[in-house]
Amino acid sequence: LLHCLQSWAAIVQMPSSEGSNLPAAHPYLNVFKHFKVEEWKRSTKEGDVTTFMDKTLKGTVYRIRGSIPASNYIQLPKTSTQSLGLTGHYLYMLFKPMPGKYFVVHLDVTTEDSQVVRISFSNLFKEFKSTATWLQFPFICGAAKGSVYEYLVGVAPANVRWTCLMLDLHYILSMYLNRRYSHLKSIKLCSNLLVKNVYTSDLLFEPGVTFSEARQAKLAFHGISPMPREMAFPVPKGENWHDRYDYIRYVYKMLLFEEETWSAFRSSLVSLFCICNILHQNTSVERQPSHFREKHETHPEGHRLMWGRGNLVDHWDVICSWFWYSLGLTCFIQAGTFDNIFFFQRLLPDPILKLRTIIGFGGYSTKWALWTKNSSAVVYPCHAIIITMQIETGEQRFFIGHTDKVSALAFNGNSTLLASAQMGHLSMVRLWDFQKGKCLSMFKTHVHSVSSLSLSYSGAVLCGIGKDGHGKTMVVVWNTAQVNQGGEVVVLAKAHTDVDIQTLKIAFFDDTRMVSCGRDNVRLWRVRSGALRSCPVNLGEYHSLEFTDLAFEKGHSADFVCSKSGHILEIDYKNFTIRNARRLLPSQIQHSHRRRSPGIAINSISISSTFCATASEDGYVRLWPLDFSAVFLEAEHEGPVSSVSISPDNLKVLCTTSTGNLGYLDVQSRGYNTLMRSHTDSVLAFSVDGLRKQMATVSQDNTIRIWDLVSMQQLYDFTASDEIPCTVAFHPAQQIFACGFSSGVVRTFSLTASDLLMEHKQHRGAVTGLTFSPDGNLMFSSCSHGTLALYNCAAQKSHVLRVLGNVVSQDAEHSPNALALSGDGRLLAFVGPSKYTVTVMDAHSLDELLRIDVSILDLDSTSLDSALRICFAPMPVGHLLVSTSSNKVLVLDAKTGRLVREVSRVHKLSCSSLTLSEDARYLLTAGDRVVKVWDYQMRFDINFQVYIGHSEPVRQVAFTPDQQHVISIGDAIFLWDFLAVSRVESPKADSEKLKDFTSSANEIPRQSAPLPSLASPPHLDISSIHQPGHDGEKRNHLERRGIKVSLGENSLYSSTAALAPLPSTSTSTFPVQVFRIEPTWSILSKVVLHQFLFSLQSVLYPPAGNEGLKLKAVIGYNGNGRGNMVWNPDTGFFAYTCGCVIVVEDLHSGSQQHWLGHPEEISTLAVSHDAQVLASASGHGNGDSRCQIRIWNIQDGTCQKVIFHHETQVQAMAYSRDDRLLVTLGDYSDRTLALWNTHTYDLMSSTHILEPVHEVAFNPLSAGELACVGRGAVTFWLIKQQGADISLKVHRAAIPDMVGRVELTSLCYSTNYLLYSGTNTGQICVWDTQTNRCFMTWEADEGEIGVLLCCGNRLVSGSNTKRIRLWSVAAVQELRLKGSDARSSSVLLEHEMTLDGTIVGATFDDSLDMGIVGTTAGTLWYINWAESTSIRLISGHKNKVNEVTFSPGESHCATCGEDGSVRVWALASMELVVQFQVLNQSCQCLAWSPIPISHGGAEGQHVVAGYSDGTIRVFSISRTEMELKMHPHSVALTAIAYSADGEIILSGGKDGLMAVSSPRTGMTIRVLIDHKGSPITVIQCTRKRYQDFGVEGGELWLAASSDRRVSVWVSAWQKDKCELIDWLSFPAPASPEAPSSLPPSLAAFCPWDNGTLVYVGFGMQKEILFYSLRQKQVVEKIPLSHFATSLSLSPAAHFLAVGFNERVLRLIDCTTRTEQDFVGHDDSVHLCRFTPSGKRLFTASYNEILVWEITST
Repeated sequence: LLHCLQSWAAIVQMPSSEGSNLPAAHPYLNVFKHFKVEEWKRSTKEGDVTTFMDKTLKGTVYRIRGSIPASNYIQLPKTSTQSLGLTGHYLYMLFKPMPGKYFVVHLDVTTEDSQVVRISFSNLFKEFKSTATWLQFPFICGAAKGSVYEYLVGVAPANVRWTCLMLDLHYILSMYLNRRYSHLKSIKLCSNLLVKNVYTSDLLFEPGVTFSEARQAKLAFHGISPMPREMAFPVPKGENWHDRYDYIRYVYKMLLFEEETWSAFRSSLVSLFCICNILHQNTSVERQPSHFREKHETHPEGHRLMWGRGNLVDHWDVICSWFWYSLGLTCFIQAGTFDNIFFFQRLLPDPILKLRTIIGFGGYSTKWALWTKNSSAVVYPCHAIIITMQIETGEQRFFIGHTDKVSALAFNGNSTLLASAQMGHLSMVRLWDFQKGKCLSMFKTHVHSVSSLSLSYSGAVLCGIGKDGHGKTMVVVWNTAQVNQGGEVVVLAKAHTDVDIQTLKIAFFDDTRMVSCGRDNVRLWRVRSGALRSCPVNLGEYHSLEFTDLAFEKGHSADFVCSKSGHILEIDYKNFTIRNARRLLPSQIQHSHRRRSPGIAINSISISSTFCATASEDGYVRLWPLDFSAVFLEAEHEGPVSSVSISPDNLKVLCTTSTGNLGYLDVQSRGYNTLMRSHTDSVLAFSVDGLRKQMATVSQDNTIRIWDLVSMQQLYDFTASDEIPCTVAFHPAQQIFACGFSSGVVRTFSLTASDLLMEHKQHRGAVTGLTFSPDGNLMFSSCSHGTLALYNCAAQKSHVLRVLGNVVSQDAEHSPNALALSGDGRLLAFVGPSKYTVTVMDAHSLDELLRIDVSILDLDSTSLDSALRICFAPMPVGHLLVSTSSNKVLVLDAKTGRLVREVSRVHKLSCSSLTLSEDARYLLTAGDRVVKVWDYQMRFDINFQVYIGHSEPVRQVAFTPDQQHVISIGDAIFLWDFLAVSRVESPKADSEKLKDFTSSANEIPRQSAPLPSLASPPHLDISSIHQPGHDGEKRNHLERRGIKVSLGENSLYSSTAALAPLPSTSTSTFPVQVFRIEPTWSILSKVVLHQFLFSLQSVLYPPAGNEGLKLKAVIGYNGNGRGNMVWNPDTGFFAYTCGCVIVVEDLHSGSQQHWLGHPEEISTLAVSHDAQVLASASGHGNGDSRCQIRIWNIQDGTCQKVIFHHETQVQAMAYSRDDRLLVTLGDYSDRTLALWNTHTYDLMSSTHILEPVHEVAFNPLSAGELACVGRGAVTFWLIKQQGADISLKVHRAAIPDMVGRVELTSLCYSTNYLLYSGTNTGQICVWDTQTNRCFMTWEADEGEIGVLLCCGNRLVSGSNTKRIRLWSVAAVQELRLKGSDARSSSVLLEHEMTLDGTIVGATFDDSLDMGIVGTTAGTLWYINWAESTSIRLISGHKNKVNEVTFSPGESHCATCGEDGSVRVWALASMELVVQFQVLNQSCQCLAWSPIPISHGGAEGQHVVAGYSDGTIRVFSISRTEMELKMHPHSVALTAIAYSADGEIILSGGKDGLMAVSSPRTGMTIRVLIDHKGSPITVIQCTRKRYQDFGVEGGELWLAASSDRRVSVWVSAWQKDKCELIDWLSFPAPASPEAPSSLPPSLAAFCPWDNGTLVYVGFGMQKEILFYSLRQKQVVEKIPLSHFATSLSLSPAAHFLAVGFNERVLRLIDCTTRTEQDFVGHDDSVHLCRFTPSGKRLFTASYNEILVWEITST
């Protein structure tokens, strides 16, 4: 390259590439002189433009000044329709900004595709902005060296200097718009500045260099010439040019110097300056490929016009001189000294993405679709893009340039000219050369949202309709005749009209005539003498019709107009009359009813020479003869047909529907071809099935659609009528996909059966994340309420394994990619529990491994950074990528959480999606409407490319599994070709993988078992689950106790007891098998428990015997556990768990005992066979590192022993037949089976199992035999004890192949050598315990069987289908001899009952006639098979309890909850009396009417409830019905109360508005807006003396809001008076180190001091404040150890109760200042309420209610 450049003299002689009609620009052209500016004939001036003699330049210059730049300017040429036609490569402008003023310069340049682009620079601009037609550069004025104004941004300083500005017009258009420069069209110089001249040239001129210096440095060889004398500024002798003037160069030219000339050039050439792009962190210009540009995108690098001058060594001016696109190199030169040259690389290839296909149609309207002249292609809009599709091949071509949704399209007669308009405040219209695909002209219409366009047949006239600024219809006609020759589009005429116009078309025979139609009118228009006039057609009896479309019949002087009523009028547009009128009726209507029948509502009409086509609202396209005598062909669509168009060859009819479908009807074959189906609203998420090349998408239009990625055709369509699908995921192997909905439901669908497989309702909020593990065995989902769920998907019907609450962030919208799974499927990451943290979990167990706080990673930031999106890098990179709210991408080490690197300014706003290619070379990010492709290693200096095309925010972007394409979604679905060469797997590996997936997908058994993966799970540095050396310590401990330890390296069981082989015998053999299988898990193996880590160091336990509270009753049952209810029919002992409390209840009297001591939620119970001992297990707490198992004496309720062994949870326990042994089984994470001696409860043996085991049971016929079930097998254990030595012998018996790959989830022994096991697919397998083989199976249920009980010849099964069944199995014992020939027909179903949830526990008497069953709904049922009855024994709320309220007589109480129920209980027995249920709503607040029974009697008892939909319902207790429903709020209610007299209902909403309503009339009397913007937390009313506080009124009430404000009011409702008497605002820290969810602001009147209110909430200190309404100040403070979450004051004594998030309840005696703390809650104590008598205290912790008796006097 160094030797291929020629001297500048040769360059000067190069011929112009433009035509001879354009002025030459070689070597330069003096623009002012050429156009004779001083004469103002070919130029114009406006405003204050004068000439004067400048002393510095010693010559005449032009001065342009004025406060409004648009009114004071010089413009060349004179009018906008003319063009300068200057082809010079560079433009030189000699000017000086006026001190203290702003100036603007506009340059209009024309591209080779005739697109006019405006380039503007001004010191008025603050940042660089670009659109498809406008580039705005900020200009930074320079001052004298050393001046304080040297780098001033904004107005020019007082000593601003003359400047020579050089712009490389080729480079600017190529760089920012990817367009090729043609010529300079116009120049507009606006105030305030001085201008000497403007020049154009193809040469690079360097000021301050003499000709001798240029010859010495051989500058001509490098294309640089000294500045010509005419262009040069005068320099006094002895001075330097750069000391007096500024030279700004924006150049696109490579500077190359030979080695021997470089030194001489450096010494002679003082400096070289350029306009430059200020680089940010080694990142150069943001390159935008030619595909799409976003409207008003601000480049993050801050492009500005910089000033420079010579001899600067104290700062850098960076020159962007050349992009080597072929090599990916960029040369940057340090200005001033030329000591260094830097070559920067960029990302290649460029472009790296190429748009291939768009799935979408419409956007603004679905009525626009056009045929091309040859009938081979159709043209239609897709949001801001116009698409041409070949109907035979489906190939698409794109017309790009609109910045908003396209609102209208029109062709000329031969389809060579295309007109398009876009919506918006001032609609933009573009004219396109259709064959070349380039834009010929673009102009503003000055009309709001052009709704219709029509081009004349010749293309010389264009007309459009829209609205003006006042909403009046406006018709504009333009002259487009010269547009193909580069001419301007001018307005011929325009008119305003008051009539409605739906369609306007130009007559094919006369360009000056038009016809329009609309509501109640048909008008004829004509352009004459520059005016547009119209004449209405006399419609007569049809004057009130709504006309929708019109069409011309070529060759005749008539056109047809259609209407919504089915009428078609034939208009004679020469005589302005109706020639004929017809009404089209559905063909099935009888003739006698035709006159009164409604017609076919016609939306569109199209006429050919032989027939007519109509599009109607009923979804039909009908073809008629021209006399409309009968329909000869029709096609039915899924929705209303928007438009219809007959092809020019009359063989096809194009149809569009309002449901987003585009297709055509083939008239000859009578076949219908769908060209495009599309979503009708924003696309929210997608998932790709790489094996079958399919894609699933979900949209706000409530549909789920499956697409073929090859043909881009829709395959399936699922519609959800009342909920929005939020996220979707394909199963990696099976033809199954899962979808999460806004209702919180997760559903799995089968594509082979086109049917719903399973429905999961674990979530309460919209599903934000959904993904499968790579092997397809697990599925994960999360919701907006913070819940995370794990499912087993080994079988087609998935099952829930574990649900965790409040772990995923609820602070930000993370849908649809809230969950990220590592490539090996072992790690799960998400943002949570707060938006500032990212949590990494073990994907198989949901155990937390790592928590990363992203808010502290940037120490220099003044604001907290929060996480938005996450993704894992492919293995084995080991990175976790997190995008943040500060527009960064953090690259973290997934193992340690260490920050590897960060990328700043990723997008203008936030990053909505990010993903990595499989080879970890390329990173995709999406933000706003932009897609970026990055080099992941950030090896280059230009590390990304930008692709803009979406008109709405991009919601998700990802690579296809084959890495050949990229998919982005938002307004539509974009498929891009990915042009980079990625490192893919070898063909052999690919074929093997494909073969394996295909076998799995087609459900064909593998010929051989897959090899196990030898990779071990990653050991995370911040993991406390398995500590190194822990197993060794455990082994040493057991060996010291004399227990043999023998571990096999490859054994499934790494046991601390010996696994010795048994001798092979014909019966009772236990051969040891060594194997390894991949673990999967079952729903019932995951005990879902709430675990909260808290410290009890500050708990103030009351002195023994002096407790102020005594637990009286517990309302609720823990449906999260398993086997956590026991009943002994012989002794009557009945116990169950509620949170961390064991409730022992007398079934006859209903009285309860409460055994406390567990620090966490209790997971399971086991009772000894003699009913003397109860074992209970819970998670670890109180600083313990292991789970707690408590041994209770049933007789006196005391805890005899506390033992520890398991690390996470205990999910099953069982006593041996002789009660000498207790076996405990750890959960899916612990996987430990432990044996205990029940005399001392010492650990006898512990075995670690390498796969999850779900349940364990002892053989009732042998105390030394037990069995456990897991994946696909039953494991039989034999316990041998010789002295102090224990040995376990194990045999694993697999299920028969015919059962399939299932999980065994439950088991029970029979007394006749039988073992029954249930599976997760609903089968029951029967095993012979003497031979350890399965000899029989039957389909017992449709879901997972979690409970089995057997006694004699009867068997009870319970499943997750909510069914409990009783089976007769009398014949099974006889069938044992038949072996595998046994048939399930011998098993009889005796009874079946359906309960309210999954069966999680059951206990029956010896005959299985009656028993007690527990469900996940928190209900315990009494079951009597003989009487076929089911009675609720224990019932509680399924979800969070929101309020407790009491009747005035304290005979009843009412509770409400998130489950939408209001429940009324009898206080004496705590039995449920009545329940009011509102479906699909949450009951947020509750109040009991204050009318005493003595006044109102039983009829006066009412309860008012507020719901999440803003409604209020009043229920009558006596009539057990809803009496009144009101809707005073538009948002969810948060607080409600009756007035003291019960005549008014006060309610507060989430938006802070308070409504005053009458329960008698249902009217809302007034709305108070004082707390607007912050949710109301409390409303309380009390009586007061009439003149108290100096205000009239008998009622005092307060309202508190979450912004720590309390308002106090006095009311006299009978007089319609309500006056604010006090307003309290409590301070809080400015930068609170507060929990992610702030504690509530709570207030209450003090019952023992009617002039005082009590307040707790987030503040400067953790304290209770007593505020005096009379003294107007805080009079007392009580410090607290934590922020309070609930508050209640006793009306009988000076007691105050507060609850804490730490699960502690505190009772404070305000008289003695004594405090007592009480534990027993399983969750935050979010509610506490004293009864009106003050004798009892109700507290709520999530869904459990505890009733305390006040014992203090």
